[in-house]
Amino acid sequence: MKKQYFQRVHEQTATRFWINNVTRAQASQAISAGAIGCTQNPSYVWKMMNDAEEKAYVDELLSPILATESDDNMALVILQRELIGNVAKIFKPLYDASHGKNGFVSIQGDPFQEDAESILEFARFNRQAGENIMVKIPVVESGLQAIEALIKEYIPINATECMALQQVIDVCEVYEKTTRNMVNPAPLYYSVITGIFDEYLQTAVEKDKIDISPDVLWQAGIAVAKKAYEIVKAKKYDCHFIGGGARGLHHFTEMVGGDCAITINWIGTADKLLEADYPVVSRFLSPTPTAVIDELIVKLPDFRKAYFMGGLAPEEYESYGPVVLFRSQFESAWEKALTEIRSRRP
Repeated sequence: MKKQYFQRVHEQTATRFWINNVTRAQASQAISAGAIGCTQNPSYVWKMMNDAEEKAYVDELLSPILATESDDNMALVILQRELIGNVAKIFKPLYDASHGKNGFVSIQGDPFQEDAESILEFARFNRQAGENIMVKIPVVESGLQAIEALIKEYIPINATECMALQQVIDVCEVYEKTTRNMVNPAPLYYSVITGIFDEYLQTAVEKDKIDISPDVLWQAGIAVAKKAYEIVKAKKYDCHFIGGGARGLHHFTEMVGGDCAITINWIGTADKLLEADYPVVSRFLSPTPTAVIDELIVKLPDFRKAYFMGGLAPEEYESYGPVVLFRSQFESAWEKALTEIRSRRP
């Protein structure tokens, strides 16, 4: 009997399938299909509030929270932790069986409060949801400060919102420096958000009427991800790659072959890949053609900033266009969830 796509990916390559923003049922389905990790983001609660299968469950969790927590935003933070903590329980057997290597579930704090101290407070609070909880921290200047502190506390980290090569290098340098004299430090994964990066560039091309080949543009996010992966491997940083923010099936298939994880949504991506059942072809280690890189560099200033070391400084990360786009999506969903919580008050 022929094995499913993700099972064959795991057998034939070092690439690992993770799942993103799932319901409890989807978490179990994904594990059956081969998922060994899970990422959730600040849009998760709003998504669950609108999910036909999870809406009543969300209401069930929210009612006692509202009875004891007067602050609406804190009620949302608590609700998110409970929802994701219960997903973490589904992945816990993978964590136990692998002795803490697999089965992590990521959780991020309030996207409106991203000063270093707030990031630390949310991370420590969320970490209490389970042994296999991995705290998700944006790689901006304040996030790098928080990451250094959390490494010292032996807390597993998903360093997210990496759109540019320099962000990846900076967070890996922080990890290497901080863990130098530590014994068995917790792992750090860095998430390169290729799909959102591509989405941002596509919008810029349309808005500014930039004459660029669609075939070239299609490769932009993957090209940055490949370079980041190659440099991290060359420098022997003990940090792990996650491909995230998928906006097309190619954001999974083009990364197959790397020693990495790729996180994707169940509906619209994982289910489509299972249905398509593509041949497993290792592509991630193949270099991006020089002509493609040249055209991207010449025509897209934001690609240049992402592709070259030193293209951005840490103080610029938070205001970098693709990062702003990604964060704005979280902020929008967080605000909608907050509005819904407010509406439940007497």
